[in-house]
Amino acid sequence: SALALQAPAARAAGASFSGQVLPLLNSHCVICHMPGAAQADLSLYPDAWAALVDRPSTQSPLPRVKPGDPEGSYLYRKLTATHLDAGGSGESMPFQRALLDAADLAIFRDWIAQGAPNN
Repeated sequence: SALALQAPAARAAGASFSGQVLPLLNSHCVICHMPGAAQADLSLYPDAWAALVDRPSTQSPLPRVKPGDPEGSYLYRKLTATHLDAGGSGESMPFQRALLDAADLAIFRDWIAQGAPNN
Protein backbone atom coordinates (compact mmCIF):
# COMPACT_ATOMS: atom_id res chain seq x y z
CA SER A 1 0.00 0.00 0.00
CA ALA A 2 1.02 3.62 -0.37
CA LEU A 3 1.18 4.05 3.40
CA ALA A 4 3.63 1.17 3.74
CA LEU A 5 5.85 2.76 1.12
CA GLN A 6 5.84 6.13 2.90
CA ALA A 7 7.10 4.88 6.27
CA PRO A 8 10.59 3.81 5.12
CA ALA A 9 10.97 6.99 3.10
CA ALA A 10 10.02 9.14 6.08
CA ARG A 11 12.44 7.26 8.32
CA ALA A 12 15.22 7.52 5.72
CA ALA A 13 14.85 11.30 5.80
CA GLY A 14 15.94 11.20 9.45
CA ALA A 15 14.63 12.80 12.59
CA SER A 16 14.24 16.56 12.74
CA PHE A 17 15.44 18.39 15.84
CA SER A 18 12.98 21.28 15.51
CA GLY A 19 10.09 19.17 14.22
CA GLN A 20 10.38 16.06 16.39
CA VAL A 21 13.04 16.19 19.12
CA LEU A 22 12.36 19.70 20.43
CA PRO A 23 8.60 19.11 20.85
CA LEU A 24 9.39 15.97 22.90
CA LEU A 25 11.86 17.92 25.04
CA ASN A 26 9.27 20.67 25.51
CA SER A 27 6.52 18.29 26.56
CA HIS A 28 8.57 15.95 28.78
CA CYS A 29 11.74 17.71 29.94
CA VAL A 30 11.66 21.48 29.96
CA ILE A 31 9.56 21.71 33.12
CA CYS A 32 12.58 20.54 35.18
CA HIS A 33 15.29 21.98 32.96
CA MET A 34 14.66 25.74 32.91
CA PRO A 35 17.02 28.62 33.78
CA GLY A 36 17.22 29.21 37.51
CA ALA A 37 15.93 25.75 38.42
CA ALA A 38 17.83 23.56 35.99
CA GLN A 39 18.23 20.03 37.32
CA ALA A 40 21.71 18.52 36.76
CA ASP A 41 22.84 21.96 35.58
CA LEU A 42 20.93 21.44 32.30
CA SER A 43 18.74 24.25 31.01
CA LEU A 44 16.90 23.46 27.79
CA TYR A 45 15.84 27.08 27.34
CA PRO A 46 16.51 29.18 25.31
CA ASP A 47 18.70 26.86 23.16
CA ALA A 48 18.16 23.16 23.84
CA TRP A 49 20.38 22.01 20.96
CA ALA A 50 23.40 24.00 22.21
CA ALA A 51 22.81 22.74 25.77
CA LEU A 52 22.83 19.10 24.64
CA VAL A 53 25.11 18.45 21.69
CA ASP A 54 28.81 17.91 22.46
CA ARG A 55 28.28 19.17 26.01
CA PRO A 56 29.60 17.36 29.09
CA SER A 57 27.15 15.79 31.49
CA THR A 58 27.32 16.63 35.19
CA GLN A 59 26.20 13.09 36.13
CA SER A 60 28.26 10.87 33.84
CA PRO A 61 31.55 10.64 31.97
CA LEU A 62 29.47 10.53 28.77
CA PRO A 63 28.60 13.74 26.92
CA ARG A 64 24.93 14.70 26.94
CA VAL A 65 24.67 14.01 23.20
CA LYS A 66 27.53 12.49 21.23
CA PRO A 67 26.65 12.98 17.54
CA GLY A 68 26.47 9.65 15.74
CA ASP A 69 26.50 7.56 18.94
CA PRO A 70 23.18 7.08 20.79
CA GLU A 71 24.67 4.54 23.25
CA GLY A 72 27.50 6.98 23.99
CA SER A 73 25.02 9.81 24.66
CA TYR A 74 23.94 10.32 28.26
CA LEU A 75 20.61 11.80 27.20
CA TYR A 76 19.69 8.61 25.36
CA ARG A 77 20.91 6.50 28.29
CA LYS A 78 18.75 8.50 30.73
CA LEU A 79 15.72 8.11 28.44
CA THR A 80 16.22 4.34 28.14
CA ALA A 81 17.04 3.83 31.84
CA THR A 82 20.51 2.44 31.02
CA HIS A 83 22.38 5.44 32.46
CA LEU A 84 23.61 3.60 35.56
CA ASP A 85 25.31 1.01 33.33
CA ALA A 86 27.26 3.89 31.75
CA GLY A 87 28.60 5.31 35.02
CA GLY A 88 25.71 7.73 35.44
CA SER A 89 23.65 8.63 38.45
CA GLY A 90 20.20 9.72 39.45
CA GLU A 91 16.85 8.66 38.06
CA SER A 92 15.81 7.80 34.53
CA MET A 93 14.00 10.48 32.58
CA PRO A 94 11.41 11.85 32.42
CA PHE A 95 11.59 12.18 36.19
CA GLN A 96 8.87 10.32 38.13
CA ARG A 97 7.01 9.53 34.91
CA ALA A 98 6.83 6.53 32.59
CA LEU A 99 9.65 6.10 30.11
CA LEU A 100 8.97 7.39 26.63
CA ASP A 101 7.34 4.94 24.25
CA ALA A 102 9.30 3.09 21.58
CA ALA A 103 8.35 5.55 18.81
CA ASP A 104 9.57 8.57 20.80
CA LEU A 105 12.78 6.79 21.81
CA ALA A 106 13.37 5.94 18.13
CA ILE A 107 13.18 9.66 17.30
CA PHE A 108 15.95 10.44 19.80
CA ARG A 109 18.00 7.44 18.67
CA ASP A 110 17.65 8.28 14.96
CA TRP A 111 18.43 11.96 15.52
CA ILE A 112 21.60 11.18 17.48
CA ALA A 113 22.64 8.41 15.05
CA GLN A 114 22.37 10.77 12.09
CA GLY A 115 24.80 13.18 13.80
CA ALA A 116 22.39 15.21 16.00
CA PRO A 117 21.91 17.96 13.40
CA ASN A 118 20.35 21.27 14.35
CA ASN A 119 17.64 20.85 11.71
